[in-house]
Amino acid sequence: MSYSVVIPTVGRPNLDTLLDALVGGVGPNPCEIIVVDDRETGLGPAAARNTGWREARGDWVAFLDDDVVLAPDWKARLAADLEDLPDDVGASQARIEVPLPDARKPTDAERGTAGLATAHWITADMAYRREALARAGGFDERFPRAYREDAELALRVQDIGYRIVRGSRVTTHPVKPATFLTSVRDQRGNADDALMRRLVGPGWRSRIGGRRGRLQSHAATTAAGVLSVLCGVMGLRRAAGAFGAVWVGRTVWFAATRIAPGPRTPGEIVRMLVTSALIPPVACWHRLRGELRYRRVRP
Repeated sequence: MSYSVVIPTVGRPNLDTLLDALVGGVGPNPCEIIVVDDRETGLGPAAARNTGWREARGDWVAFLDDDVVLAPDWKARLAADLEDLPDDVGASQARIEVPLPDARKPTDAERGTAGLATAHWITADMAYRREALARAGGFDERFPRAYREDAELALRVQDIGYRIVRGSRVTTHPVKPATFLTSVRDQRGNADDALMRRLVGPGWRSRIGGRRGRLQSHAATTAAGVLSVLCGVMGLRRAAGAFGAVWVGRTVWFAATRIAPGPRTPGEIVRMLVTSALIPPVACWHRLRGELRYRRVRP
């Protein structure tokens, strides 16, 4: 059994630490470590991973994100996970841990990163049999972000007869740095959801074990806000007030559901109130953009 390591990167500071862990540590060394700098092409992690695995020589290709932290014995545990796997196993997924603060409840952004610990088939640490990658055709490069492209590949690999198993190795994924508007920018993923629906079908979310999204709720909130403005312009004050009240109520409810499980600090509360007003229309816009962009895509 031989393996290669492929790391798409955008130059995160942790990359040097990650490479040191791969060069040192306990266990058999990879055939090669291939780092693909996505800043040079800007095509996204799916294209970067494809570039990497197509150059790899190992029987297995272990994909790592450039911000993960490996245990000292990661190479030995990876080798143990891959050793003597049946031919019908196409991939081995690591167990992901996301360290959260002990002294307080996690913020909205921290809870978002924590979801990686239970996500299926994420390429933060995922080893694919090279033959399975070749047969499936690799990652779909129409996914421009690190979002959904890993799950879509995993579904195709399974559809051609391979199984995906969970290994014993444990990899740490630190909480991603967040800004005031991180949750708003994350709504770009709604365009990728449109591509997933085109490629996999309307039941795609259940196939990847995902929770039902909030898009319908966001659409209702956005519609109430738009109708309130339109009625106000048309001089229909009562209707404008009624729709405005609906918009306020739905926005406050959305903010409350995000504030309740968090630390409830003044800064977090303000951030949740502001972004809860922005997220619904932004989410709807990106989903509409995705539906239009991928309307001709077929499975």
